[in-house]
Amino acid sequence: MRSISPTLLAAQKSASSEPYLKVVLYDRIGGVRRLAFERLYTGSEPEGYHAATMPGDGSLIRSRVDGGRVYYQRVTSPGPGSTFSSWTDLGAVAGADTALCADGSRVLLFYVDTDGTTIRVRESTDHGATLGGAVTAASAAGAVTWLAADVKSSGDSVLVYSVGATVYRAKRTAGIWGSAVAWTNSVASVSGLACHHQADWNVAVAGTDSDGLAYVWTCIFGDGIWQTADTWSALREMTRASAGSSVSFRAPFLGRPATHRATFVEKYTGVTAYSRAYHTYGPPPANFAENRWREPIPFDLDTEYGLAIAFDINAAWLCTPGGVWRGPLTVDTLDVTADVLEADVTDRPFGGDIRLLIRNDDGRYSAAPSPLRAGAEIEIEPGYQTSFGAESSEGPRYWIESVESITGSGRGAVEIRGHNAWGILQSQRLRRQFAWEAGEATVFDLLSFLFGRAGLDFSSVSASLPALTLRPAFTVHAGESGLTAVRRALRPVPDVMFQRAEVAFLKHPVAAEAAAYSYGTDHDLLAGRYLDVAPPSNRAQVFGEGVFAEAFDWPRIEESYDRTTQVIDANLTTAGEAADRADAVLRDAAIDAIDGRITVRPNCAQELYDVIEVTDATAGLAAAKRRVLGLRLRYSTQKGEYTQELELGGV
Repeated sequence: MRSISPTLLAAQKSASSEPYLKVVLYDRIGGVRRLAFERLYTGSEPEGYHAATMPGDGSLIRSRVDGGRVYYQRVTSPGPGSTFSSWTDLGAVAGADTALCADGSRVLLFYVDTDGTTIRVRESTDHGATLGGAVTAASAAGAVTWLAADVKSSGDSVLVYSVGATVYRAKRTAGIWGSAVAWTNSVASVSGLACHHQADWNVAVAGTDSDGLAYVWTCIFGDGIWQTADTWSALREMTRASAGSSVSFRAPFLGRPATHRATFVEKYTGVTAYSRAYHTYGPPPANFAENRWREPIPFDLDTEYGLAIAFDINAAWLCTPGGVWRGPLTVDTLDVTADVLEADVTDRPFGGDIRLLIRNDDGRYSAAPSPLRAGAEIEIEPGYQTSFGAESSEGPRYWIESVESITGSGRGAVEIRGHNAWGILQSQRLRRQFAWEAGEATVFDLLSFLFGRAGLDFSSVSASLPALTLRPAFTVHAGESGLTAVRRALRPVPDVMFQRAEVAFLKHPVAAEAAAYSYGTDHDLLAGRYLDVAPPSNRAQVFGEGVFAEAFDWPRIEESYDRTTQVIDANLTTAGEAADRADAVLRDAAIDAIDGRITVRPNCAQELYDVIEVTDATAGLAAAKRRVLGLRLRYSTQKGEYTQELELGGV
């Protein structure tokens, strides 16, 4: 149960407190701003290697390689009226990649000299207004193709580059470039590199492995935070295509405008061929080392050389030689609290919906501000007027699925319908199969991956031991919904899931859990219905790989004889794992065996799977423990209604 202030707690227990329902709309999904990119420039520059960055003054710096020459551009105040067609020719170079990076007033431009093996860097300390002379950053043993780099505020920098299928790194410390060193990973080919410093030197690599599979990988060159300094992590998959699929990946870029973001090119050479840009991001709290990325999203652009990422605190920028796009990072908000006429909000296992009716009799929402559209996030918080003013408590977030304008009979209203995070997972379809061998990932890891693929954050409040230790063989099938995959991933463990704000939490609902709240004593019951039914299972038999376990609910067996559930799961390889699974089967059955519903004045802190106590003398209940298996909030200014229904189960 969420924590609330003493004044809000007192208000929700008082029959005379005035209701308050906070409702605010945000133009974001899963807490991440929806970047509505606006194209500011369409030029005639040809496709080719390019880069972009933004120093501390907010200027946009771009470079490109064209016809064996490197070109440079600085736009001091980029915006809709800016000129993005003016370039400075910096001289002859090899037909290889270019890289840009910046921090504060420092800007570094990298390119490959005409010999094809010498990587030069030109540095600016005045936000890119002037560039110093060329200095050698690295001398390669063969022809260089791809470059990427970043710089810290101290001036320390890392350059990564490819020669054939080998990636090298050169590091500048205290103004001196050290010798280039090959990485410790191995791939069959490299078709793009990206680098961004955040805690460590975060790197993306496009290419193929020895089996011919195409990848965009992530890895870390350590700066001592998540990875040991000056060491490489293993490669981790961002996206993949099967050998023989005619799909390859190219030209990744990395950045962190508000959260980790990446772009890359997916190239298909079959019928009908394309080279399409994609973008993706990680949930805001996730660090790069967790490798949690939303399922990549197509971008309306055909390109061979990708979309370079640049950013400041106000906007994210995407660039090609002939294109510039801007996506504001400021989140548009719309507070409709004062206009809510009705609200019907549900939260239940693996589902939850919302219906809002807001006034529009004077046409105040006829212009449909940006958050009032499909996909926008709804913050809805139950509360009361207290001695400190309006107070509320943050519940699960919901996302708009439809917006309907209602007119006629002298009235006007807007009806909003939506769903919580389970709805996002239900609509999420993975484009290809993902598979983990037994022993490769825990159930917790699998859930983290699945929620991340939907762009949602994931954590736990009390995970069970099996959720943290069981490493089953698991496959997510192409086209399968994220919700179906999550339910299958949870099947071997006793854990449940609930949501708070934009985050999904794992919880282990133990029978000994203490009650967090009481109804029927100092918080009045308005109505109640209570049901005790025979559970669907009172005996569980579990068959693993060479192991067997059995569990019994003896009191229930005495009532209705045995009702046996059998589980066959080759992922269970120890007697302890099989016993845990048998106990989990009976725990689920025990929770489902007690049913009921109470209606109360809204408890602003109540959450799914909380344990509560119910006292109802008429039904013979005195501090009877129950678990909350569903919540429904009803609010109506027209009917004077403000109630909460709690669906109950066993503990």
